[in-house]
Amino acid sequence: MSDPKRVYNFNPGPAALPLEVLQQAQAEMLDFKGTGMSVMEISHRSKEFEGVIQTAEADLRELLGIPANYKVMFLQGGASLQFAMLPMNLRASGSSADYVVTGTWSKTAFKEAQKLGTTRAAANTEADGFKILPAKLDLDPKAAYLHFTSNETIHGVEFVNEPTPLAGVPLVCDASSDFISRPVDISKYALIYAGAQKNAGPAGVVVVIARDDMLERTPANLPVMLDYKALAASGSLHNTPPCWSIYITGLVFKWAKGLGGLEAVAKRNRAKADLVYKAIDESGGFYRGHAAPEARSVMNIPFRLPSEELEETFAKEAKSNDLIGLKGHRSVGGMRASLYNALDVKAAESLTQFMREFQKKHG
Repeated sequence: MSDPKRVYNFNPGPAALPLEVLQQAQAEMLDFKGTGMSVMEISHRSKEFEGVIQTAEADLRELLGIPANYKVMFLQGGASLQFAMLPMNLRASGSSADYVVTGTWSKTAFKEAQKLGTTRAAANTEADGFKILPAKLDLDPKAAYLHFTSNETIHGVEFVNEPTPLAGVPLVCDASSDFISRPVDISKYALIYAGAQKNAGPAGVVVVIARDDMLERTPANLPVMLDYKALAASGSLHNTPPCWSIYITGLVFKWAKGLGGLEAVAKRNRAKADLVYKAIDESGGFYRGHAAPEARSVMNIPFRLPSEELEETFAKEAKSNDLIGLKGHRSVGGMRASLYNALDVKAAESLTQFMREFQKKHG
């Protein structure tokens, strides 16, 4: 059998998965560890699947250095369900929560939280086109928590350092699009959540890392499938979990460890981003990045060309050169290169070579 054709996948999510992970999943598809069944067929109560989920958690704990007083949960519903679960669990009746709004996803999280109780914008950069990070925050010392989105997938702005909450206010993060892309000091956070389908695995599972004391805030009357405390106590096995997605995510964690851990992953990601930003900055204005330089994301790079017609041509010609998924989000327009963990440096090199050749042809 000949090797399958592989393209450079710049999609914003679901995104590229490491080839080694796909190959291992392929090899184990029909017979997972001698069971004679696929991992999609075995019982989630079996010792084989318990091994899958427990190993995935152990590898993630090692990658991120997660302290012992934090629970790790593999849940369903994606980050979008967390927008509601978070205030349901962490914001007591009558209290308020602070949100830092820096792009589409933090704005969506803010709106969902507003439906369920008092919610304040500690900062909102929408008037600036979601191109910058806030210079200062208007913080409530009595806030139930301070929420921010570490990387905005659509607008391409990323926090290098997390915002600092006031004393006693827990810090909460939606890390969906830069999860396991770099080292993070988990001890600074009360809770982190991330949809897996950017850097950590396929769609279908969201990872929640919660400090033990946050679980004590969960109200007694929540439905069990929205109850962090109950879900953590069950080891993410209260009901049938997204077994396949957890399995693949576990393989990705092991792959990242094999690269040398998150320090090595971050170095590789930085090299890719530097190549693309250099091509933009050296284009003389032919390519224009969306985010302000000091707020630029390592993961997602939105950029414009001189006209929408040229952007359509760019997307079409890029696709014919096996550079896939570069069309920008409709709210921003233009192009967007998502440089998640699974893409190697050759992908960024191929993209920037194409960008320079395209400019020579059309500039």
